[in-house]
Amino acid sequence: MNAQPRFFAPLARLLHWLMALMVIAMLFIGAGMVASVSQRHEWLLHLHKPLGIAILLLVIVRLAVRFSTRQPALPADLPAWQVLAAKASHLLLYGLMLVLPLLGWAMISAAGDPVMLSSALQLPSWVPANAQLFAVLRTAHGYLAYLLFLTVLLHLAAALFHGWVRRDGVLQSMLGKD
Repeated sequence: MNAQPRFFAPLARLLHWLMALMVIAMLFIGAGMVASVSQRHEWLLHLHKPLGIAILLLVIVRLAVRFSTRQPALPADLPAWQVLAAKASHLLLYGLMLVLPLLGWAMISAAGDPVMLSSALQLPSWVPANAQLFAVLRTAHGYLAYLLFLTVLLHLAAALFHGWVRRDGVLQSMLGKD
């Protein structure tokens, strides 16, 4: 039987850090779009859509990698509530990285706008144009984006707690070094 790995698989680490950068960029782009009332933010929208679809595709790959590789165990002395919080926050992160791009896609479809990833690549609309549905989806997308932001902050705080306070190897397992 193989021993429990000390580090996440290299592909899992690469996807984690790449997606961390993408999600943080997406949160700032989204905040910039919401804060602007002018049409000058259109370039942000042109970044936001393909980045969202890229996150959607990469989270699917990331889940496949996660289910096909072994992960390091959490420290044996970790309190049960922290183990539960770690598992719940990861489920929430994965769920939000799947749901938010789908909601955004549906929201744009409900607005009756084409879902353009580039000047030559258009995604199909998958909900009918409907102003009421658009309003509901836009509100849900916004609230879930705030939840993602909060969850990312908590995830970062927990990682720093493990790395700087507990020094228990949890942060190092994703950094790939001792």
